[in-house]
Amino acid sequence: MTTKPTPKLTDFKAVIYDMDGVLIDSEPLWKIAMETVFGKYGSTLSKQDFQKTVGLRIDEVIHFWNLQEGWNLENEQVVAQEIIAALISLIKADPNELKGVSASLHFFRQNGFKIGLATSSSELLIQTVLDALNLKHLFDFTYSAEHEPFGKPHPGVYLKVAQELGVKATQCLVIEDSWNGVLAGLAARMKVCCIPEKTHLPHPNLVVADYHFEDLDALVQALA
Repeated sequence: MTTKPTPKLTDFKAVIYDMDGVLIDSEPLWKIAMETVFGKYGSTLSKQDFQKTVGLRIDEVIHFWNLQEGWNLENEQVVAQEIIAALISLIKADPNELKGVSASLHFFRQNGFKIGLATSSSELLIQTVLDALNLKHLFDFTYSAEHEPFGKPHPGVYLKVAQELGVKATQCLVIEDSWNGVLAGLAARMKVCCIPEKTHLPHPNLVVADYHFEDLDALVQALA
């Protein structure tokens, strides 16, 4: 389903994927991991509450809720490590590639695109996901916002990937699922295709994305 003009293949030289909710159905796993670990510290937050922080780095998520809920956690980094460890176990137990991922990667590769990955998740999680899905060989460059001063919605992570791919920002197509991710792509002056994550209600402001599709198969069909 499209709500805006269809993208043209000739408009772009690179495609940059987000990871969580785009390559792998990990958003539900993130919520399970956070609910479990936060519960150890007295949290009563539910999976629905975590919709507010989708797309942020895990350190930013923990800091947000620590202040919001008044947990007074002294070492947020320890909590982050616990959540990531729980998530890795969940991913390895049941890696679930989202519809059209492999086909879209091969499509862009066959059409001479540079292919990047820009995610708020850590390098450790990038390697975990790409190994679990056997996709690492299809990317020219992968990068975590943990290396940036600011995570999404700041555009830094996307600009760094474009730079490493050797492609102008305006010639990059971003594939995102979250509000913070869409903002980051737009702020980088890239065209953004939004494929909303399916386990929660889409943020109403996602309409600002340049293109909207139900899944990656639909995007490929529009470009082919």
